[in-house]
Amino acid sequence: QVQLVESGGGLVQPGGSLRLSCVASGTIFSITAMGWYRQAPGKQRELVAQMANGRTNYADTVKGRFTISNDNDKNTVYLEMNSLEPEDTAVYYCSMEVRPALFRPIISGWGQGTQVTVSS
Repeated sequence: QVQLVESGGGLVQPGGSLRLSCVASGTIFSITAMGWYRQAPGKQRELVAQMANGRTNYADTVKGRFTISNDNDKNTVYLEMNSLEPEDTAVYYCSMEVRPALFRPIISGWGQGTQVTVSS
């Protein structure tokens, strides 16, 4: 079992920046994929950014403004968000695909979410 805990959300003015963090704990042999999703009120959860196999992928709406990165030693994924807009307001969730041990199947984990509000 893997547990994910996000932090770093909050209230920021338009044009501002925030950095989200997500730490994984539990039985972890390797992390094969990491991602950030968000869900705004009344909308479906959507992919924001993901990284796997050395590649990163971003939603068109955040390209050039958000950056996903990770620290393998700390089992942590980050989301650097710049030039924030009111449309970025949402609950942000991290997700990881984790192999708990060699030859064990990969499991998916989700964080509890952290609120990001962009407003003046």
